[in-house]
Amino acid sequence: MIKRACRLMSYVNLNAWQVGIIGVKEFLLVGLTENPNLQLPLFLLFALIYCITLVGNWGMIVLIRLSVRLHTPMYFFLSNLSFCDICYSTVFAPKMLVNFLSEHKSSTFSGCVLQSFFFVVYVATEGILLSMMAYDRYVAIANPLLYTVIMTQRVCIQMVLVSYLGGLINSLTHTIGLLKLHFCGPNIVSHYFCDIPPLLRLSCSDFHTNEKLLLSFSGVIAMFTFIIIMVSYVHIIIAIQRIRSAEGRHKTLLYGSATFSYIQPSSQYSLEQEKVSAVFYTLVIPMLNPLIYSLRNKDVKDAAKGQYCGR
Repeated sequence: MIKRACRLMSYVNLNAWQVGIIGVKEFLLVGLTENPNLQLPLFLLFALIYCITLVGNWGMIVLIRLSVRLHTPMYFFLSNLSFCDICYSTVFAPKMLVNFLSEHKSSTFSGCVLQSFFFVVYVATEGILLSMMAYDRYVAIANPLLYTVIMTQRVCIQMVLVSYLGGLINSLTHTIGLLKLHFCGPNIVSHYFCDIPPLLRLSCSDFHTNEKLLLSFSGVIAMFTFIIIMVSYVHIIIAIQRIRSAEGRHKTLLYGSATFSYIQPSSQYSLEQEKVSAVFYTLVIPMLNPLIYSLRNKDVKDAAKGQYCGR
Protein backbone atom coordinates (compact mmCIF):
# COMPACT_ATOMS: atom_id res chain seq x y z
CA MET A 1 0.00 0.00 0.00
CA ILE A 2 2.87 2.38 0.89
CA LYS A 3 4.74 1.52 -2.33
CA ARG A 4 1.60 2.12 -4.36
CA ALA A 5 1.13 5.52 -2.67
CA CYS A 6 4.75 6.43 -3.38
CA ARG A 7 4.39 5.50 -7.05
CA LEU A 8 1.22 7.58 -7.25
CA MET A 9 2.90 10.59 -5.62
CA SER A 10 5.89 10.28 -7.95
CA TYR A 11 3.60 10.16 -10.96
CA VAL A 12 1.57 13.12 -9.70
CA ASN A 13 4.72 15.20 -9.07
CA LEU A 14 6.10 14.39 -12.53
CA ASN A 15 2.75 15.07 -14.11
CA ALA A 16 2.40 18.37 -12.24
CA TRP A 17 5.86 19.42 -13.51
CA GLN A 18 4.90 18.53 -17.07
CA VAL A 19 1.55 20.34 -17.08
CA GLY A 20 3.22 23.41 -15.59
CA ILE A 21 5.39 23.59 -18.72
CA ILE A 22 3.06 22.57 -21.57
CA GLY A 23 -0.34 23.17 -19.98
CA VAL A 24 -2.94 20.59 -18.98
CA LYS A 25 -3.40 17.85 -21.58
CA GLU A 26 -5.31 15.50 -19.30
CA PHE A 27 -7.02 15.48 -15.92
CA LEU A 28 -6.51 12.89 -13.19
CA LEU A 29 -9.74 11.77 -11.53
CA VAL A 30 -9.53 10.83 -7.87
CA GLY A 31 -12.60 8.60 -8.21
CA LEU A 32 -14.94 7.39 -5.49
CA THR A 33 -12.25 5.70 -3.42
CA GLU A 34 -8.55 4.88 -3.57
CA ASN A 35 -9.00 1.66 -1.61
CA PRO A 36 -7.92 -1.14 -4.00
CA ASN A 37 -10.06 -3.70 -2.16
CA LEU A 38 -13.22 -1.79 -3.08
CA GLN A 39 -12.53 -1.33 -6.78
CA LEU A 40 -13.92 -4.67 -7.98
CA PRO A 41 -17.01 -4.70 -5.70
CA LEU A 42 -17.86 -1.15 -6.75
CA PHE A 43 -17.31 -2.05 -10.39
CA LEU A 44 -19.78 -4.95 -10.13
CA LEU A 45 -22.32 -2.82 -8.22
CA PHE A 46 -22.32 0.09 -10.66
CA ALA A 47 -22.19 -2.19 -13.68
CA LEU A 48 -25.41 -3.79 -12.38
CA ILE A 49 -26.97 -0.37 -11.77
CA TYR A 50 -26.07 0.80 -15.27
CA CYS A 51 -27.45 -2.37 -16.88
CA ILE A 52 -30.74 -2.01 -14.97
CA THR A 53 -30.90 1.64 -16.03
CA LEU A 54 -30.47 0.79 -19.71
CA VAL A 55 -32.90 -2.14 -19.67
CA GLY A 56 -35.54 -0.30 -17.63
CA ASN A 57 -35.52 2.94 -19.58
CA TRP A 58 -35.23 1.34 -23.02
CA GLY A 59 -38.04 -0.99 -21.95
CA MET A 60 -40.22 2.02 -21.12
CA ILE A 61 -39.47 3.67 -24.47
CA VAL A 62 -40.22 0.50 -26.45
CA LEU A 63 -43.38 -0.24 -24.46
CA ILE A 64 -44.73 3.28 -24.96
CA ARG A 65 -43.88 3.06 -28.64
CA LEU A 66 -45.62 -0.29 -29.18
CA SER A 67 -48.70 0.17 -26.98
CA VAL A 68 -51.45 2.29 -28.55
CA ARG A 69 -53.06 2.94 -25.16
CA LEU A 70 -49.90 4.77 -24.09
CA HIS A 71 -49.90 7.15 -27.06
CA THR A 72 -50.89 10.13 -24.92
CA PRO A 73 -49.06 13.34 -23.95
CA MET A 74 -48.26 11.98 -20.50
CA TYR A 75 -46.39 8.97 -21.86
CA PHE A 76 -44.82 10.99 -24.64
CA PHE A 77 -43.15 13.05 -21.91
CA LEU A 78 -42.29 9.87 -19.99
CA SER A 79 -40.55 8.36 -23.01
CA ASN A 80 -38.47 11.51 -23.41
CA LEU A 81 -37.62 11.44 -19.70
CA SER A 82 -36.46 7.83 -20.09
CA PHE A 83 -34.30 8.81 -23.07
CA CYS A 84 -32.85 11.67 -21.04
CA ASP A 85 -32.10 9.25 -18.17
CA ILE A 86 -30.27 6.89 -20.55
CA CYS A 87 -28.10 9.70 -21.90
CA TYR A 88 -27.67 11.15 -18.42
CA SER A 89 -26.28 7.95 -16.90
CA THR A 90 -24.20 7.13 -19.98
CA VAL A 91 -22.28 10.37 -19.49
CA PHE A 92 -20.81 8.94 -16.27
CA ALA A 93 -21.15 5.16 -16.04
CA PRO A 94 -18.83 3.82 -18.81
CA LYS A 95 -15.90 6.02 -17.79
CA MET A 96 -16.49 5.26 -14.12
CA LEU A 97 -16.49 1.52 -14.76
CA VAL A 98 -13.25 1.74 -16.74
CA ASN A 99 -11.61 3.73 -13.96
CA PHE A 100 -12.54 1.12 -11.35
CA LEU A 101 -10.33 -1.37 -13.21
CA SER A 102 -7.54 1.06 -14.03
CA GLU A 103 -4.78 2.46 -11.84
CA HIS A 104 -4.41 5.48 -14.13
CA LYS A 105 -7.77 7.23 -13.74
CA SER A 106 -7.42 9.98 -16.28
CA SER A 107 -9.37 11.86 -18.92
CA THR A 108 -8.09 13.95 -21.79
CA PHE A 109 -8.79 17.66 -21.72
CA SER A 110 -11.28 17.38 -24.61
CA GLY A 111 -12.91 14.33 -23.03
CA CYS A 112 -13.32 16.16 -19.74
CA VAL A 113 -14.88 19.19 -21.42
CA LEU A 114 -17.28 16.98 -23.40
CA GLN A 115 -18.33 15.11 -20.26
CA SER A 116 -19.09 18.35 -18.40
CA PHE A 117 -20.91 19.67 -21.49
CA PHE A 118 -23.28 16.69 -21.74
CA PHE A 119 -23.79 16.59 -17.98
CA VAL A 120 -25.04 20.19 -17.96
CA VAL A 121 -27.17 19.54 -21.07
CA TYR A 122 -29.06 16.64 -19.54
CA VAL A 123 -29.33 17.91 -15.96
CA ALA A 124 -30.88 21.17 -17.21
CA THR A 125 -33.04 19.40 -19.80
CA GLU A 126 -34.43 16.99 -17.22
CA GLY A 127 -35.30 19.82 -14.86
CA ILE A 128 -37.17 21.75 -17.54
CA LEU A 129 -38.83 18.57 -18.82
CA LEU A 130 -40.13 17.77 -15.34
CA SER A 131 -41.76 21.19 -15.14
CA MET A 132 -43.41 20.61 -18.53
CA MET A 133 -44.73 17.28 -17.25
CA ALA A 134 -46.13 19.01 -14.16
CA TYR A 135 -48.01 21.45 -16.40
CA ASP A 136 -49.37 18.53 -18.44
CA ARG A 137 -50.77 16.89 -15.29
CA TYR A 138 -52.29 20.20 -14.20
CA VAL A 139 -54.14 20.60 -17.51
CA ALA A 140 -55.31 16.96 -17.44
CA ILE A 141 -56.76 17.23 -13.92
CA ALA A 142 -57.87 20.86 -13.66
CA ASN A 143 -59.18 21.20 -17.26
CA PRO A 144 -60.05 17.66 -18.41
CA LEU A 145 -62.61 18.81 -21.02
CA LEU A 146 -60.03 21.06 -22.72
CA TYR A 147 -57.09 18.69 -22.29
CA THR A 148 -57.04 17.35 -25.85
CA VAL A 149 -57.50 20.86 -27.22
CA ILE A 150 -54.64 22.35 -25.19
CA MET A 151 -52.16 19.45 -25.18
CA THR A 152 -52.03 18.73 -28.90
CA GLN A 153 -49.23 16.71 -30.47
CA ARG A 154 -47.66 19.87 -31.83
CA VAL A 155 -47.69 21.55 -28.41
CA CYS A 156 -46.14 18.49 -26.74
CA ILE A 157 -43.34 18.34 -29.30
CA GLN A 158 -42.68 22.05 -28.86
CA MET A 159 -42.52 21.66 -25.07
CA VAL A 160 -39.98 18.84 -25.38
CA LEU A 161 -37.91 20.83 -27.87
CA VAL A 162 -37.92 23.81 -25.50
CA SER A 163 -36.59 21.52 -22.75
CA TYR A 164 -33.68 20.30 -24.87
CA LEU A 165 -33.01 23.77 -26.28
CA GLY A 166 -32.88 25.24 -22.77
CA GLY A 167 -30.42 22.56 -21.68
CA LEU A 168 -28.29 23.07 -24.80
CA ILE A 169 -28.11 26.86 -24.46
CA ASN A 170 -27.27 26.55 -20.77
CA SER A 171 -24.50 24.05 -21.44
CA LEU A 172 -23.02 25.93 -24.40
CA THR A 173 -22.76 29.08 -22.29
CA HIS A 174 -20.77 27.35 -19.55
CA THR A 175 -18.66 25.25 -21.94
CA ILE A 176 -17.61 28.24 -24.05
CA GLY A 177 -16.67 30.05 -20.85
CA LEU A 178 -14.71 27.01 -19.69
CA LEU A 179 -12.77 26.81 -22.97
CA LYS A 180 -11.66 30.42 -22.56
CA LEU A 181 -9.85 29.57 -19.33
CA HIS A 182 -6.23 28.50 -19.10
CA PHE A 183 -5.21 25.36 -17.17
CA CYS A 184 -1.54 25.18 -16.21
CA GLY A 185 -1.78 22.77 -13.26
CA PRO A 186 -2.53 21.13 -10.96
CA ASN A 187 -4.74 18.75 -12.92
CA ILE A 188 -6.19 16.51 -10.20
CA VAL A 189 -10.02 16.52 -10.14
CA SER A 190 -11.34 15.53 -6.71
CA HIS A 191 -14.32 13.71 -8.18
CA TYR A 192 -15.23 10.71 -10.32
CA PHE A 193 -16.32 12.86 -13.29
CA CYS A 194 -15.50 16.23 -14.82
CA ASP A 195 -18.00 18.68 -13.42
CA ILE A 196 -17.67 22.42 -13.97
CA PRO A 197 -17.11 23.64 -10.35
CA PRO A 198 -14.08 21.40 -9.64
CA LEU A 199 -12.67 22.25 -13.08
CA LEU A 200 -12.98 25.97 -12.40
CA ARG A 201 -10.96 25.58 -9.22
CA LEU A 202 -8.08 24.13 -11.29
CA SER A 203 -7.92 27.10 -13.65
CA CYS A 204 -5.02 29.53 -13.66
CA SER A 205 -7.31 32.23 -15.07
CA ASP A 206 -9.85 34.44 -13.34
CA PHE A 207 -13.02 32.34 -13.28
CA HIS A 208 -15.31 34.63 -11.27
CA THR A 209 -17.36 35.41 -14.38
CA ASN A 210 -17.82 31.69 -14.95
CA GLU A 211 -18.98 31.24 -11.37
CA LYS A 212 -21.47 34.08 -11.70
CA LEU A 213 -22.86 32.60 -14.93
CA LEU A 214 -23.08 29.16 -13.32
CA LEU A 215 -24.97 30.49 -10.30
CA SER A 216 -27.21 32.73 -12.42
CA PHE A 217 -28.23 30.09 -14.96
CA SER A 218 -28.66 27.40 -12.30
CA GLY A 219 -30.74 29.76 -10.17
CA VAL A 220 -32.99 30.81 -13.04
CA ILE A 221 -33.61 27.23 -14.20
CA ALA A 222 -34.15 25.99 -10.65
CA MET A 223 -36.62 28.78 -9.83
CA PHE A 224 -38.42 28.40 -13.17
CA THR A 225 -38.93 24.66 -12.75
CA PHE A 226 -39.75 24.94 -9.03
CA ILE A 227 -42.42 27.61 -9.55
CA ILE A 228 -44.12 25.72 -12.40
CA ILE A 229 -44.11 22.44 -10.46
CA MET A 230 -45.39 23.99 -7.23
CA VAL A 231 -48.10 26.05 -8.95
CA SER A 232 -49.21 22.94 -10.84
CA TYR A 233 -49.32 20.93 -7.61
CA VAL A 234 -51.44 23.58 -5.89
CA HIS A 235 -53.95 23.69 -8.75
CA ILE A 236 -54.07 19.88 -8.88
CA ILE A 237 -54.88 19.71 -5.16
CA ILE A 238 -57.56 22.39 -5.53
CA ALA A 239 -59.08 20.56 -8.50
CA ILE A 240 -59.18 17.29 -6.55
CA GLN A 241 -60.93 18.97 -3.60
CA ARG A 242 -63.61 20.35 -5.91
CA ILE A 243 -64.57 16.91 -7.23
CA ARG A 244 -67.69 15.82 -5.38
CA SER A 245 -68.11 12.39 -6.83
CA ALA A 246 -66.29 9.75 -4.78
CA GLU A 247 -65.70 7.70 -7.91
CA GLY A 248 -64.48 10.73 -9.80
CA ARG A 249 -62.13 11.70 -6.97
CA HIS A 250 -60.74 8.17 -6.85
CA LYS A 251 -60.01 8.22 -10.60
CA THR A 252 -58.42 11.63 -10.35
CA LEU A 253 -56.21 10.54 -7.46
CA LEU A 254 -55.07 7.53 -9.45
CA TYR A 255 -54.36 9.75 -12.43
CA GLY A 256 -52.71 12.41 -10.31
CA SER A 257 -50.53 9.94 -8.43
CA ALA A 258 -48.47 9.56 -11.59
CA THR A 259 -47.57 13.22 -11.17
CA PHE A 260 -45.87 12.57 -7.86
CA SER A 261 -44.32 9.35 -9.21
CA TYR A 262 -42.40 10.87 -12.09
CA ILE A 263 -42.18 14.58 -11.23
CA GLN A 264 -39.41 15.25 -8.77
CA PRO A 265 -37.11 18.20 -8.17
CA SER A 266 -34.02 18.10 -10.30
CA SER A 267 -30.86 17.86 -8.16
CA GLN A 268 -28.39 20.72 -8.67
CA TYR A 269 -24.67 20.31 -8.05
CA SER A 270 -23.04 22.35 -5.26
CA LEU A 271 -19.47 22.40 -3.97
CA GLU A 272 -20.61 20.97 -0.62
CA GLN A 273 -22.15 17.82 -2.05
CA GLU A 274 -20.28 14.63 -1.36
CA LYS A 275 -19.49 11.99 -3.97
CA VAL A 276 -22.11 9.64 -2.57
CA SER A 277 -24.78 12.24 -3.20
CA ALA A 278 -23.51 12.75 -6.73
CA VAL A 279 -23.68 9.01 -7.39
CA PHE A 280 -27.29 9.00 -6.24
CA TYR A 281 -28.56 11.70 -8.57
CA THR A 282 -26.36 10.79 -11.57
CA LEU A 283 -26.77 7.00 -11.55
CA VAL A 284 -29.28 5.73 -9.00
CA ILE A 285 -32.22 8.00 -9.85
CA PRO A 286 -32.14 7.14 -13.59
CA MET A 287 -32.26 3.48 -12.55
CA LEU A 288 -35.19 3.96 -10.14
CA ASN A 289 -37.43 6.04 -12.43
CA PRO A 290 -38.63 3.23 -14.74
CA LEU A 291 -39.06 0.90 -11.75
CA ILE A 292 -41.36 3.46 -10.12
CA TYR A 293 -43.36 3.86 -13.32
CA SER A 294 -43.88 0.12 -13.82
CA LEU A 295 -44.68 -0.67 -10.18
CA ARG A 296 -47.07 2.22 -9.49
CA ASN A 297 -48.63 2.96 -12.86
CA LYS A 298 -51.63 0.80 -13.75
CA ASP A 299 -51.63 1.84 -17.42
CA VAL A 300 -48.01 0.77 -17.85
CA LYS A 301 -48.60 -2.58 -16.14
CA ASP A 302 -51.70 -3.24 -18.27
CA ALA A 303 -49.82 -2.29 -21.44
CA ALA A 304 -46.94 -4.58 -20.51
CA LYS A 305 -49.34 -7.47 -19.87
CA GLY A 306 -51.06 -6.78 -23.18
CA GLN A 307 -47.77 -6.83 -25.09
CA TYR A 308 -46.72 -10.05 -23.32
CA CYS A 309 -50.06 -11.77 -23.99
CA GLY A 310 -50.02 -10.54 -27.57
CA ARG A 311 -46.81 -12.42 -28.15
